[in-house]
Formats: sequence, C-alpha cells, structure tokens
Amino acid sequence: MGIRINRGYLAIGFAAVFLVGCASDKSDTDTMEDGPGDETQTMTDNTDSSDSMAQPEVVMPAEPEIRNGDIWVPETPNSQSLMALSGVFYFDFDQAIVKRAGHSELNKHASVLASDGALRLRLQGHADERGTREYNLALGERRANAVRAYLVAQGASRTQVEVISYGEEKPADAGHSERAWAMNRRVEFSYR
Repeated sequence: MGIRINRGYLAIGFAAVFLVGCASDKSDTDTMEDGPGDETQTMTDNTDSSDSMAQPEVVMPAEPEIRNGDIWVPETPNSQSLMALSGVFYFDFDQAIVKRAGHSELNKHASVLASDGALRLRLQGHADERGTREYNLALGERRANAVRAYLVAQGASRTQVEVISYGEEKPADAGHSERAWAMNRRVEFSYR
C-alpha cells in the first residue's frame, strides 16, 4: 500500500516552503514607508549581536560655516568639502549699480541667507579717494544698499543685512592710480 498525495496539497506545500525560504533570506534592514509623501525610514533589526557587519555611516552634507567673516558653503548640494564665497564686489567709477558679473555669486549669498535666518551679514561700502569725504561716504552707502536690495530681491531677509559705509577711509590699495581706485570701489561682506 503506497501513500497517495493529492497534487493540490503538494503544490500548496511547495508554495509554503518557498515563501518561508524567501522570508528567511530577507536582510536585517527592512524599509518601511509611513504613508504617501512621507520619507522612507530604515529600521535595523539588531537581534543578532554576533553579526560582525558594521552598518554604513550616514554622511550628512556640510553646513555653511563662518570663518573670519567669510561664508564657506558646500561645493555641491551633498558635498562634505567647503568653498568660500566671494566677499568683495566691485563697482564702476561714480556708480552704485550691481554689475551683472557678480549676480551668480550674489545669488549664492542670498540662498545661504534665505536658508538660515540666524545668519547676519554686514555690507561695508567703500569708494576711491576722488570726491569729497561726504560724497564718498554717501556713495559707499549707496553701493552697500544696492547689494542689500539685490540680496533681498533674491530671498534674503532685510533684517539679516546691515549696511555701513567707510567711504574712502579704508582703501584696499593706497595707490593713486586707476588700478588702485578700481580696487577701492567695492562692497565687502562680513558675516557674523
């Protein structure tokens, strides 16, 4: 007398063994989603303390840093290495118009300010030695205000940006040539 096995039961038995086998091959890290639009969370089952495999370290992107009044930002969105943003912007003779060449770098400053409301920036306006002391103080202030207006238009808060003018009092180059004057017609950034 032989054992008779129903094929239907045999198929169910193989399916059950297969599913149990698949479930046991599952890794220790399961991914669970809370709901639509929620971030995916990773949960780890650490029941086996003899597992010598180390979990990968999560590397967070670098945050902007202030060093000696300069702002250092990540080179790329998820980068750990930092680069300094330019902190000096130059102007044409007797002008307070932000040059198009500086827009890209100013946009980066505005983005950093908009993303961190605790950051504070001082814009220091300067002028060359030509003109009266009073005129150059006013020109330095107009230049710094023009940069502030640009930053605010790009998303920075007006309360984050302070303006001060030194006029011709703090030249970058003490010379008396066109080259020296061009270096002195500037707005400098100082983060706090």
